[in-house]
Amino acid sequence: MIDRAYLIQTAGSAVAVGVLIAIAAWAKIAKPAPPLSDARARALFADEFPGKALDRLWVAVDGRGALARSGASALVLCEVGDGYVARHIPWGQALASTFKDGVLRLDLADIAAPKATLAFETWPPAGWSDADPAL
Repeated sequence: MIDRAYLIQTAGSAVAVGVLIAIAAWAKIAKPAPPLSDARARALFADEFPGKALDRLWVAVDGRGALARSGASALVLCEVGDGYVARHIPWGQALASTFKDGVLRLDLADIAAPKATLAFETWPPAGWSDADPAL
């Protein structure tokens, strides 16, 4: 037989579990990140790669990522979830990446962020040459 104390304890436990589930669901609601601007991209790169000077910066046309050149490295910001991740790859790899239909696809070779897709009007940048470090 089920007594009254057991029913009260079971009901209280069910309510507590329901409250915990509601809090967990509410906490996972993603807040979309605002589109990147040049200034915000520079600030994020400075936070992620302190001491690295940016030779040139390109922000995606949709504001969902950015690519910067720093010497022989390409620094990549790409949107993942409700924030951005930063990775670095060799500059030559960034130049050789697939560009089709206005989207640059970068292989980051990272299990947490394996690929980055950035929307640019053209790639590689117009007027780019190996001899000009400013580009």
